[in-house]
Amino acid sequence: MRTERNLTRLDRVFARLDREPERPALIDVPKMSRHRVALLTGTLAFYLAIVWAVVTTSWLVRLDWQVMFFRPYQQWSHIHWFVDYYVVLGQRGPTAVMVAAWLGWRSWRQHTLRPLLTLGTSLLLLNITVGAAKIGMGRLGPHYATTIGSNEMGLGGDIFPSGHTANAVVTWGILAYLASTPRARRWLSALSAVTALGVGMATVYLGTHWLSDVLLGWAAGLLVLLALPWCEPLIARAEVALFDLRDRWRARGTAPAPAPAAPAGSPVLLKPRATATSPQDEAAARGTAASSSRTARGPAYLSQGPHTARSERTPVTPVGSRRPPQSDRVTRGAAASTARPVPGA
Repeated sequence: MRTERNLTRLDRVFARLDREPERPALIDVPKMSRHRVALLTGTLAFYLAIVWAVVTTSWLVRLDWQVMFFRPYQQWSHIHWFVDYYVVLGQRGPTAVMVAAWLGWRSWRQHTLRPLLTLGTSLLLLNITVGAAKIGMGRLGPHYATTIGSNEMGLGGDIFPSGHTANAVVTWGILAYLASTPRARRWLSALSAVTALGVGMATVYLGTHWLSDVLLGWAAGLLVLLALPWCEPLIARAEVALFDLRDRWRARGTAPAPAPAAPAGSPVLLKPRATATSPQDEAAARGTAASSSRTARGPAYLSQGPHTARSERTPVTPVGSRRPPQSDRVTRGAAASTARPVPGA
């Protein structure tokens, strides 16, 4: 009795790494549902509330100064080395390379460019929105503050909102956005939220950002993720255009070579042009072809006619005839045709 071998975890991992034979028919693409619209509206309201609280120098600004004077990096100096490494998870360069490598493998495995195009779209939206807010509000960081208790707005800084925090939300949250199953989406959403929360707190610990910067960075990154379904039609059109460009490029590389041109001065054979003929002309042409085939049935030395005796034939050799010409010799056929004299005539 033959039994099948049970697959181990390593076998399942290698099977997962194999490329699928074709693109999956059902790819879960998030849509802009009512629930997502409600979350987007609430996040946008939270974003505007944080900005208003900082601009009006409210209790949030006083909390920022209290945390700054507390100096967490001095209170818990024994974890400083770990926080220095952990905050790299919010830097755009290293995180973009790691996530792009993973999504590139998924694009190759599933025969689709959507993961990479979605990552590029999210990073572009992040750079535009967060960059514009940083330059527009110009807030200085804790290490460069000039007046105690002020909001430090409009002084040429670029730390409001926190770029590290917003980048951590988008870069790690895109993995949950592109998850294949609802279960994987829930687990990756929780993991990306914890990672982004840790990165934000790490910047506050190091004193590079105010607490309000981190709050606004979380909201800015979440707004980008919630707005991505509006970009899905554009991503789909870009994917189709790129695949069409790839197919045209491949077809150009495999095009058959053109036939060599005829040398100058060589004769050109043209097919005779067919002309309309009457039934009488066609019958006459068939009769002419039949007569010509009968006349040219065989070579000249086999043609029909009066046969001569072997002794009267002139032997022919490659170098000519060896018999001297005899002009007074008459062939049998000619002698038979002349009238003989009648005796006694």
